[in-house]
Amino acid sequence: MEELEHTCPQPHTTLTEPAIFARETSCECRAPHERLTIEQARRGTPVDRPVRVYADGIFDLFHSGHARALMQAKNLFPNSYLIVGVCSDELTHKYKGFTVMTEEERYEALRHCRYVDEVVRDAPWTLTPDFLEQHKIDFVAHDDIPYSSAGTEDVYKHIKEAGMFVPTQRTEGISTSDLITRIVRDYDVYARRNLQRGYTAKELNVSYINEKKYRLQNQVDRMKEKVRTVEERSKHFVYRVEEKSADLIQKWEEKSREFIGNFLELFGPDGTWKQMFQERSGRMIQALSPRGSPSNSPPRELSPLRSPSPPSHWGHAHAHAHAHAHTRASSPPSPKAASASISSMSEGDDDEK
Repeated sequence: MEELEHTCPQPHTTLTEPAIFARETSCECRAPHERLTIEQARRGTPVDRPVRVYADGIFDLFHSGHARALMQAKNLFPNSYLIVGVCSDELTHKYKGFTVMTEEERYEALRHCRYVDEVVRDAPWTLTPDFLEQHKIDFVAHDDIPYSSAGTEDVYKHIKEAGMFVPTQRTEGISTSDLITRIVRDYDVYARRNLQRGYTAKELNVSYINEKKYRLQNQVDRMKEKVRTVEERSKHFVYRVEEKSADLIQKWEEKSREFIGNFLELFGPDGTWKQMFQERSGRMIQALSPRGSPSNSPPRELSPLRSPSPPSHWGHAHAHAHAHAHTRASSPPSPKAASASISSMSEGDDDEK
């Protein structure tokens, strides 16, 4: 059990407090402080004797480029203690220009960077031997570009000559000057933005005319946004209608094909309806037609009691009489015609006898 306890890894310490501010005598190393060489620092030092690395700057509008430079300074050596010097407003305004953030705001921004162990307030613009000795600084970290200021071509020239300078790399595409340039370039946009968020024209140092112009532009932008929203919703609605219409047309085509197929199957040339009609027609014709005599039945003979048909002259006489009767019915007979008819009938009777 004891061996397992010794082999268990210790939990990592969590950063819960900001970095400390430097005192007049900030070095509290237990081991005697002797300045290290680059080789000694890179090989590693005892835990109680970290390599004291110093990095300074203005750090206005603290951004990722600042943080990356401090990360590099912190990781220059296996065991390092990073001290960051921040110049005051007075020195900065004198040698570089006005800042957006106050010195107190810049101090606090550095204290809350994870790579920083200690912050030196009101740091000197040019590093002196007394300052280096006071804070027991082993090396100074900065980018290698000559920094001309305060009447010198490079404020780090004497540090480089003493072999105490360690270069870091700048982060391209991000700097305080770039951020300020963006704000100045898009000044109207940010002025309108802050007016919309409740800042007054006096707080923004905006004239009365510009204030009205910005507010009108904000109203126009809101109207454009509403129109854009309506357009997007309309496009979405039209898209849904088109999608539904396509579905309906597809279903209608499928149902139409099904209906046409069923219709042809029922009423087509060889459809079920024609077959049913032919079957029913055949049944009706068969029911209405007379039944034929059996083929083996004997022929019918004349009955002896039935007299044969009268002679042909009787038929002629009968037809003649029928014609005379029809004539009589259509017009009244004359006396001569009546006597002639009687005589003809008597003649016929005499012939028959």
